[in-house]
Amino acid sequence: MHTLDEAGTSRLTAFFATIGALLKTPSRRESFATYAMGLLSDGERKSVEPIAARACGDVSSVDAEHQRLLHFISNSPWDDHEIRGFSAQYGIAAMTMREKVEAWIIDDTGFLKQGKHSVGVQRQYTGSAGKVTNCQIGTSLTIATRNEQLPIDFELYLPVSWTEDPSRCRKAGVPDDVIFKTKPELALDMIRRALEAGVPPGVVLGDTAYGASSNFRLGVRQLGLHYSLGVDPKTTVFEIGDVVNRGGAAISVRDLAKKLKGKKKFRRCTWRRGTKQDLSARFAIRRVFPCREQSRDIDDRESVWLIIEWREGEDEPANYFFSSMPKSTKKKELIRLTMQRWRTERAYEDMKGELGLDHFEGRGFRGWHHHVTVVLCCYAFVVSERVRHFPPSAGRTMHGTSDLLAA
Repeated sequence: MHTLDEAGTSRLTAFFATIGALLKTPSRRESFATYAMGLLSDGERKSVEPIAARACGDVSSVDAEHQRLLHFISNSPWDDHEIRGFSAQYGIAAMTMREKVEAWIIDDTGFLKQGKHSVGVQRQYTGSAGKVTNCQIGTSLTIATRNEQLPIDFELYLPVSWTEDPSRCRKAGVPDDVIFKTKPELALDMIRRALEAGVPPGVVLGDTAYGASSNFRLGVRQLGLHYSLGVDPKTTVFEIGDVVNRGGAAISVRDLAKKLKGKKKFRRCTWRRGTKQDLSARFAIRRVFPCREQSRDIDDRESVWLIIEWREGEDEPANYFFSSMPKSTKKKELIRLTMQRWRTERAYEDMKGELGLDHFEGRGFRGWHHHVTVVLCCYAFVVSERVRHFPPSAGRTMHGTSDLLAA
């Protein structure tokens, strides 16, 4: 970690002190500080053993330090949600000094693993590797302003192969009350917690893994939030307008896109100015009724925006989205907000590359969540420092951790 100036050091000390008070015991306070500084350091590997080794000036005390940190991360019964709640408030307070919260981004990322004993591991698809591989999957909630993003919560996805194997779960320390939940169900849990904690609301963004669930879309609306979520090309709709009407013949969004292309309904829109090139594509936007909403009668369904993104030179649209944002929303703003979903990829890159998000080598349920909690705390501090040193008004671009803490 680059050296902080005096004011930055004072802020870091106060940040750790508040977390230490929540952790309650001197041993936990000391262990949290040691572990967090290990994650913020320039060390290549950020798991318990190398952090302990770097923290010790005396080689003979490395083993004792390793055992202390291992107990703190793997076994100590401190409250992850309480610590995450504080770090979220800290980071969001800094982010919203100049900008309001615009979006809540739901996404998931893979933690590549060897073997079959790490909690939640199995062969499954992860976008992190772009293939089916042996990994854990973590679902996250990220809060975003126009220029910043802050992951505030994570849930470990436990496949049926785990939840239906009590012996396997017991060995990994999975609590008895943990049951199988889909990724959209885990996402709704995090959204509820954030609302209860008073996190400023935003439009919920996510890919087709979440948008394909009508229950997730309904759940978001019942919680009082709007969404813009990816949907599958085979999704069927009734269009409100000049193609089909509700109650008439349903049409897939893929077929609708082809009809609209033939009628030259796509218009180019640039949704983000980049340092190397602008991000743009052609879009068509229509009001539609989703056809298959098992949880609601057709007369009770909400009409939504259908947003279709078609890139130059492609034979098919790249993405389709349903958005519940108000009818009065300007189309350019609708596109700009919807396309913010991909910003989580940069946050994952920072947390994995700079803070060791995927470096945890333990196998247990509690240890995975504790490690992720400390990473989220570190990232919240990093984001708050970035906002102070590179405010939006300075016209800055995104920076990695190494740039953030150079004061």
